[in-house]
Amino acid sequence: MPHPSFPSKKERHRRFGSVPPTPGSKATRKEDMTDLQNALDDYLFDIQSVGVAAVKHPILFLSPLAPYEQMPIATLELTTTLDRSSKGINMSRLTEQLEMYRDFDFTSDSGKLGQFARDLAQNMNQRGATVKLAFPWFYERTAPESGQTGLAYCDLYMEMSYEQGIESPFRLTVGLDASVTTLCPCSKEISEYGAHNQRGTVHIRTEVDLKQFHENWCQVLLDAAESNASSMLYPILKRTDEKKVTERAYENPRFVEDLARLVAADLIECPFARQFTVECRNEESIHQHNAIARIVWTEEDQKRRY
Repeated sequence: MPHPSFPSKKERHRRFGSVPPTPGSKATRKEDMTDLQNALDDYLFDIQSVGVAAVKHPILFLSPLAPYEQMPIATLELTTTLDRSSKGINMSRLTEQLEMYRDFDFTSDSGKLGQFARDLAQNMNQRGATVKLAFPWFYERTAPESGQTGLAYCDLYMEMSYEQGIESPFRLTVGLDASVTTLCPCSKEISEYGAHNQRGTVHIRTEVDLKQFHENWCQVLLDAAESNASSMLYPILKRTDEKKVTERAYENPRFVEDLARLVAADLIECPFARQFTVECRNEESIHQHNAIARIVWTEEDQKRRY
């Protein structure tokens, strides 16, 4: 079939508003350009974090559960400090460093993240730097009766900070957002039969003791979330599995308050967890609103209460 006759692409662009470049008087060579961000003055405030956010980039993640080697797409935030005497940072260097690390597989390993944060601060000539990343973690999950296996997932979070000139220059926070089932104890208690249940989400963020930290941290946090719920979730359930899961949830009713407290107890017993936040949300099946419970546990709480 013959194509219709159109003007040239250049002419089409002209008709739709494109114009030729405007001759200018400003420098076109880097060495002749004004460098505003490196201008020194009193700019009133130090800035604790400045950089780029919502950066998408693949990372190498070594999972403690099969599949063991994964390459998820992470969402990153790369920031540094900025002294009040400096107007701005050389922001392009942030993604330049990310590209350099890509040649050697940018990885979620805590040691490599610490090296990345330190290099970032040094390359930017700043006292400190932080790298944050969030990415999905996939793992095999086997149905309780049929034995059928599928891929389940949750979302992981890591935040590595480096600060020059202090005794412990590295700080690491890790986290997990996992979905679970909760069955209402009150509904079970007052009903002749059945009880309302729903899907809930457990959000965990914990600052870690790097001396006690190990790379299967995500499995530890996942177990804290799922083992304390009414039931975990499964990608594949046959009829015998559904019966098992339903009855297990009925045997383990949980208020959102119960779940938050039980998860917090597991984290207190976790050797690498220094201080943490647990937030549990239930998408209530008999309401239009969600139920929420949150526990913030600090090292001061540990000293004061126990």
